[in-house]
Amino acid sequence: MSPLITVEELRALGTAPVLADVTWNLAGPPGKEAYDAGHLPGAYFVDLDTELAGPPGPGRHPLPDATTVTAIFHRLGITSADTPVVVYDAATSMSAARAWWTFRYFGLTNVRVLNGGQAAWQAAGEKLTTEVPPASAGTGSAGAAGGAVPVGFVATPGHLPVLDAEGAAAAVGRGILLDARAPERYAGEVEPMDPVAGHIPGAVNAPTGANVNESGHFLPPAELRARFSALGVTDGTEVAVYCGSGVTAAHEALALESAGIPATVYIGSWSEWVTNPTRPVATGS
Repeated sequence: MSPLITVEELRALGTAPVLADVTWNLAGPPGKEAYDAGHLPGAYFVDLDTELAGPPGPGRHPLPDATTVTAIFHRLGITSADTPVVVYDAATSMSAARAWWTFRYFGLTNVRVLNGGQAAWQAAGEKLTTEVPPASAGTGSAGAAGGAVPVGFVATPGHLPVLDAEGAAAAVGRGILLDARAPERYAGEVEPMDPVAGHIPGAVNAPTGANVNESGHFLPPAELRARFSALGVTDGTEVAVYCGSGVTAAHEALALESAGIPATVYIGSWSEWVTNPTRPVATGS
């Protein structure tokens, strides 16, 4: 099953999935403002900064703890590992991919990303709402009518492989390490977020913007495979990805999975790499 789902496929699902709006913008305003202005009917808001990441240090978006993710699962009414979940953001899936990856890391098996996001939903003639669905009562207590309420699914970490800084450095020798940031950040020409500019030595630049078209839809799998092949990813290549703080790295992992290529994420990414001044830094193209 593709990790992506189209608006038409979402409409056709016999059982309505759990919907999570993960709209987020690194430079602001907060995604909750956009959610409050209008979102897909039935969608819950999930905050990337406070729910899909732990407090900064080291790295700007480290993994959240299992307790935080369990609380998300309970609030959204996710009762089992295979509960169907669809995540989306405004258009490009940059932040939705972080939810897709994080939810899978913590044990969910049926998570998909709405290709093209909310923009695709509206382009297909579908309406938005400002109505906020109630939080699930799935805590294991008795329901209002005396019946048993399903117990929410408990998040457990480790269902996807991750790399630390040492593993990312070693990935260069074993296979290919993709840097998902913009070319100017990779080259060290600018660095708007972190105190050191440049990239991990040996990493290959693969900006996430090239994973999608002008409408925010992912390129077809064959085109994605051709893109990554041109960057040196061949059959059997061990692939690892990183970015600035572990958000767009998930988008790269999503594009790779859509193309049938497994990849491991260095979740701390560049913002963690540069916290140790002994780690080498490369610049240039």
